[in-house]
Amino acid sequence: MTRIPHETSGEPNPLHALTPELLRRRTSMKWRTYPEDVLPVWVAEMDVPLAEPVVRAVTGAMERGDTGYPVGSAYAEALAAFARQRWDWDGLAVERTAIVPDVMLGVVEMLKLVTGHGDPVVVNSPVYPPFYAFVRHLDRRVVEAPLGADGRIDPEVLEDTFRRVTAGRERAAYLLCSPHNPTGTVHTADELSAVAALAERYGVRVVADEIHAPLVLAGARFVPYLSVPGGERGLSLMSASKAWNLAGLKAALAVAGPEAAADLARMPEEVGHGPSHVGVLAHTAALREGTAWLDALLAGLDANRRLLTGLLAEHLPAIRYRPGEATYLAWLDCRGLDLGDDPAEVFLRHGRVALNSGLPFGTGGAGHARLNLATTPGLLTEAVRRMAVALRR
Repeated sequence: MTRIPHETSGEPNPLHALTPELLRRRTSMKWRTYPEDVLPVWVAEMDVPLAEPVVRAVTGAMERGDTGYPVGSAYAEALAAFARQRWDWDGLAVERTAIVPDVMLGVVEMLKLVTGHGDPVVVNSPVYPPFYAFVRHLDRRVVEAPLGADGRIDPEVLEDTFRRVTAGRERAAYLLCSPHNPTGTVHTADELSAVAALAERYGVRVVADEIHAPLVLAGARFVPYLSVPGGERGLSLMSASKAWNLAGLKAALAVAGPEAAADLARMPEEVGHGPSHVGVLAHTAALREGTAWLDALLAGLDANRRLLTGLLAEHLPAIRYRPGEATYLAWLDCRGLDLGDDPAEVFLRHGRVALNSGLPFGTGGAGHARLNLATTPGLLTEAVRRMAVALRR
């Protein structure tokens, strides 16, 4: 059972730690893409200080001059221990892992192993926009199997899609987002078992992006795809980057089910040269020693989720928001505001607040926007205030 996040971890809420002035000094994408008068609540960067174990690992490497090439299995061992502790999963075998530069580049490498040029890759729209961009850049064909109205995988739609894409005997893959971005849906064991059964029936290979797995809030339970019956032929990508705000320290792990080990073994050796050695050290430290910080973050995210629900009810009641069970991303249905297909553009132009447009998320994204609630309560409140101001244009 996933541990319930709580405030008694001994760590302060990291979402309360930084001021707007400190955040404006950051030089990454979130804070430098837009002019200074724009409040950014868009891309998946959190407004938090780093966990102290991560800081020690990185500064220690700098002091030692330890900035060479990555080697060894420490990252995989740390992830396996984390999986046992947090998800009661003993099936992450270190010998069936491989280090990759990041999750999306790992997805590309896994798809190379199980599909060929022009083959279909099924995705559940609306979904993380790089699923479209990276798959198409790989010369694969994206095929949507839209989520149901409840934001969950629709097994009938998925089966119909699998049937269609395999009718010509093409190899096909299913790129599963688990937990789902942008909805925050956490797929249940029964849902994932049904996915595995359909994949087996139609010969579709499952590649699971599980980058948000550590970010499951109280009341929900993350189930690794490789742990369900039929998941043995699956491939998974995992990383500490989202949960500990380490996107700039590149590293991730590809994990194979028992029946996919031979596939993973065919991955070219040079792929493992892409991750950052310092990134590996940081991710390993996060998984081994950063769980108290993570619990404090999860409690803070849960509070922000409740805060956002109240703010929207008070200031923007026409926005439909179903709080997600995971991630720090809020998927806002703005169609009731009559702002057209791209409400994020209206909020930016008239409210000077930057959200992600729903359009790049594919079918189901029009009229929606994605908001990053991993910020201070004050900035989250200001973001909603600006959104409300935009309606008075």
